[in-house]
Amino acid sequence: MTGSGATAWTEATGRFAALVATGILASRVVGFVRQHYLARYLGLSDASDAFNAAFRIPNFLQNLFGEGVLSASFIPVYARLLAEGDEAEATRVASAVAALLALLTSVLVLLGLATTPWLIAAIAPGFAGPKRELTVQLVRILFPGAGLLVLSAWCLGILNSHRRFLLSYAAPVVWNLAILAAVLHFGGQVGQFDLAIVAAWGALVGSALQLLVQLPVVWRLLGSFAGSRHWRIANLRSANVRTVVRNFGPVFVGRGVVQISAYVDTLIASFLPAGAVAALMNAQTLAVLPVSLFGMSVSAAELPAMASAVGAEAEVAAHLRRRLDAGLRRIAFLVVPSAMAFLAIGDVLAGALFQSGRFTRVDSVYVWGILAGSAIGLLASTLGRLYASTYYALRDTRTPLRFAIVRVILTTVLGLAFALPLPRLLGVDPKWGAAGLTASAGIAGWVEFVMLRRTLGRRIGPTGLPAPFVVRLWSAAAVAALAAAVSRLVVDVEHPVMLGILAVGLYGTTYFLTAAALGLREGRQVLVRIPGLGRWLVASPRA
Repeated sequence: MTGSGATAWTEATGRFAALVATGILASRVVGFVRQHYLARYLGLSDASDAFNAAFRIPNFLQNLFGEGVLSASFIPVYARLLAEGDEAEATRVASAVAALLALLTSVLVLLGLATTPWLIAAIAPGFAGPKRELTVQLVRILFPGAGLLVLSAWCLGILNSHRRFLLSYAAPVVWNLAILAAVLHFGGQVGQFDLAIVAAWGALVGSALQLLVQLPVVWRLLGSFAGSRHWRIANLRSANVRTVVRNFGPVFVGRGVVQISAYVDTLIASFLPAGAVAALMNAQTLAVLPVSLFGMSVSAAELPAMASAVGAEAEVAAHLRRRLDAGLRRIAFLVVPSAMAFLAIGDVLAGALFQSGRFTRVDSVYVWGILAGSAIGLLASTLGRLYASTYYALRDTRTPLRFAIVRVILTTVLGLAFALPLPRLLGVDPKWGAAGLTASAGIAGWVEFVMLRRTLGRRIGPTGLPAPFVVRLWSAAAVAALAAAVSRLVVDVEHPVMLGILAVGLYGTTYFLTAAALGLREGRQVLVRIPGLGRWLVASPRA
């Protein structure tokens, strides 16, 4: 798509990204509330470790299919058919993919239930006794829910292709609410092990609800899809379906490799002192927020637009460069201050979200250390998502696969070194090996990002962020971090939630003001609506 069409897409994508971010934010806010009450009742105990290790199962399949396989293999084909006006073929492709997913999901669930004890040996080999038995029980409860989440990911692919972003990304709210309701109802009434089981049943119910809230809209979008001739097995022989399946394999392996990296972290953390797995999960809950809000929202909105581009090779390349560079800038403007906040006020963030009941101030500091490690690769991870989406728009799923494998190998090797022997060599508590895990993942993330950018540059031309822009971003974030640090010294606030509101509010305000003062148009766009600032903003230089 070029010319006026490209301009229209550019104007619309910002709104679509905002819808994705709104849905993700709603889901994450409820998810934080869920984590807060789980931390209140479970703390960093054996029950908490078991629940968080088992919880990786639905997260793995949802991330694998929702953010990876379907985004890369199904959406580009389906969106292109819609752009060409061939709705009948689009519906046939959707029906075939649904049938294949249902079959694959059934097999995965049955295998998962049958092999759970062996899965636990792979996920958390350091668990033993009652802790291991609880983890096995929890995984068996969660596995059917994971299958429902895979089908929910198919709904996400349909909705995103039709630009219905809000519902697809807000649907997990009901999943989180189901778990939260179970925890609130039984918390304090049953023991920690029993409460973990109750929360798992809540997750299963929530998985069904998440699928059900999307189905009516999906059914309307597909028109005659339900119970029609589009379900015929002959659809599997369609050239477009074969394209989806052909791309499915490399992306499945590639996204699976990335998800395995998270399992490697859990595996290594299971050998660390009690509470390490739960603390790692809490830190990652915080760390994935900017990745989801800013990286996923832009990438999800851009993928259908990039995949719909038509024209000569040079025109498509120019179109992709424009969209990619604009998206990188939007992501970096909000991810850079997020990374700085993790380094400067990570303990405040952890305390505001988790500190209550059995989760103490000491636990908040522990999570902060792990979160600081995540800050190392935060920018690379979010920018890398958009680069991967560009490859998928070009129907290239194998290049990101190769680089993902390199990333996971690096993460594993560095993670083992940083988490186990390094704390002993430094003479620190072994529990801090969990921070080594996130730091090693960050280093590997930068290696993957550099490879993605360099290889794509050879195909469509140079892309990336201008150095002056990056310097201004980090400068504004550093000033905001200094302001937040000073406020903690002069303001006496002990309540973790109130301290969090104060610190985050001051940090964010300072960042946007400084960014605007440095001439960054993104900062100006945030502040221009504030009365009294318009004249100053108009007079100041732009970047």
